[in-house]
Amino acid sequence: MTASPAPAPEPDRPPYARPGLTLLVACGAAFIAFLGVSVVYIAFPELPKSFPGSSLSSLSWVVSGYTVVFAAALAPVGKMADVIGLRTLFLLSVTGFTAASLLCALAPTAELLIVCCALQGLFAAGMIPSSLGLLLASRPPQQRPKAIGLWGASSSAAAAVGPPLGGFLVHSFDWTGVFLVNVPLGAALLLTAWRVLPKLRTERGGLPDLIGMLALMLGVGGLVAGLTKGSTWGWGSPAFVATTVGGALLLALAVLRSRRHRVPALELTLLHTRKFAVANATFVLFGAAMYCWLIAAPLFTTEIWHYSPLAAGLALTPGAVLSVAASVLAGRMPRKHQRAVVVAGALMVAVQCGIWAVALRSRPDYLLVWLPANLIGGVGIGAVMTTLSSAAAGALPPQRFAAGAGLAMTSRQVGAALGTGAFAALTAALGGPQLGSFRQVFLVCTVLSALAGAVALWLTDLAARPTAESSAPARPLSEVRGESR
Repeated sequence: MTASPAPAPEPDRPPYARPGLTLLVACGAAFIAFLGVSVVYIAFPELPKSFPGSSLSSLSWVVSGYTVVFAAALAPVGKMADVIGLRTLFLLSVTGFTAASLLCALAPTAELLIVCCALQGLFAAGMIPSSLGLLLASRPPQQRPKAIGLWGASSSAAAAVGPPLGGFLVHSFDWTGVFLVNVPLGAALLLTAWRVLPKLRTERGGLPDLIGMLALMLGVGGLVAGLTKGSTWGWGSPAFVATTVGGALLLALAVLRSRRHRVPALELTLLHTRKFAVANATFVLFGAAMYCWLIAAPLFTTEIWHYSPLAAGLALTPGAVLSVAASVLAGRMPRKHQRAVVVAGALMVAVQCGIWAVALRSRPDYLLVWLPANLIGGVGIGAVMTTLSSAAAGALPPQRFAAGAGLAMTSRQVGAALGTGAFAALTAALGGPQLGSFRQVFLVCTVLSALAGAVALWLTDLAARPTAESSAPARPLSEVRGESR
């Protein structure tokens, strides 16, 4: 007598028995990864005191080293999940990020600190796509857009909470506190993930394009290096031309290889969907504006108004609180309102930076100038970042959610790297951290944020063109990163 065949698995049944805990782990990873850079901004003014031989533009690579590697490695490192599995990539990334954070705190020189921050960015790049893939695999398709909204809100909250938390840490310890805080957070996340995430069978995929991945990282790094060092080297110097032209050529190489490689560094076919392409363009512009002012705002209060690091962090706290609240509310916003939310949020940040560019003086004027503008901008940041994450993923069919959200995060971090580089270039070209240079920086942020809002006017489903990929039947789950593991 033969045994009866095993029943077929139910369609769309989540492979995890504890989707709520998986959501907690995934959101925790996104929060820590983006906290890793935003918390450093408030400590930036303290770094020259510990490394007096390093210039402000050189020390900006403590932030740029993280953001450049993070931006360039997000998409290709996420491909490693197809080789080693999502759970393994997640655990290795959290472990590496925690260890790199400890090394940052122990770094005896600025050069070693920059290297360790770049390692942080590399491991953070593995945390983002693996956490998203685990999250999407834990729930059926109809529940995924809301989960992505919460996941995006956690990263937006980290960007807002970072400066106030950094001010407290620098006040209580010193600049090393902004790196040491990641050690207990990372250890707790690692222990929770080890217990919560099950060991699922992994269907191996192809090895990602390592040449394309390296070209992408070096290309973004070259462009940011040229932007950061241009005023020091000279805008027509051989060093500037070599880094910028070389960076552009390497980016072109990464794009060309991504068009032909079976497992590309960049999922360029996703950009055939108009709404997704618009969301990514908006992310680059808004990310540049947001991260440029994130580094400029605390430095302004410490250098011009002579605030302590704690006072500088507290000065940004009201906006951070409203940003978190706006992130949560934006995550619940109906899809039909996404364009209006993003446009309004971007214009609110433009208003904030415009007020600061015009009205800030050398004498502190917190209640009448700084606070109202910061409240407006806080709401705008929370609304834009969360809504754009949901819009980018939601513009694609469900089987492409993970790849789409990963590429959107890449666009956001490319903007962050360019924004950080722009700040260093502007302050160096305008004579260092003084009132006039900060006004110019905030003016540039105003223009970038307004441009982001203008581009977001095309963020609509009506003009989206169906592609062969989006209209084709769903691919086998073994080909979908983040849904088969």
